[in-house]
Amino acid sequence: MNCLIINCSPVRTGATAEIVRIAAGELSTVMDTKCICIDDYSYSFCKGCRSCHLTGKCVQSDGVQALMDEFEWADVILAVSPSYWADVPGQFKAFIDRCTPWSNTHDPHSSLSSGKKGYTIALRTGPGMKECEGLFRTVEHFFGHLEIAACGHLGLCSVENKNDVLPRKDEIIAFCRDISA
Repeated sequence: MNCLIINCSPVRTGATAEIVRIAAGELSTVMDTKCICIDDYSYSFCKGCRSCHLTGKCVQSDGVQALMDEFEWADVILAVSPSYWADVPGQFKAFIDRCTPWSNTHDPHSSLSSGKKGYTIALRTGPGMKECEGLFRTVEHFFGHLEIAACGHLGLCSVENKNDVLPRKDEIIAFCRDISA
């Protein structure tokens, strides 16, 4: 079984990256695991031309296809996202927008192979879970249109930086054990 863990933050060394590292350490004991960062891929914003609604393909040729190849490789996808103003970071949102050719909202559309499972870990600096719930909705909505089954999520509040992740390590590991069960 293949597991893709995506750091949805453009920061490769912060709290989100630390959560990815912990999750990869746990999940790699039972699955082939690959970690990527959204900022490792270069792509443009969606042009809104709707050509993909007619062809199932985007008119742009850039890093989105490479990202989708990673999604295709995976049986399990774990999206780890911080809250940027109560939603996913702009880089990840731009990627979501560019996935319209794979969206099941129109035909023809490209598609990923079936049976994929998606999970989300959301983190935020504040103490309330409401922002994490917003991130869950965004990522799970995205998963749904790609026909990836949304199978679980974990919200981590009061996480400002990498040092705030260590006290939550057991929580992250327990969530990952549920993924691999």
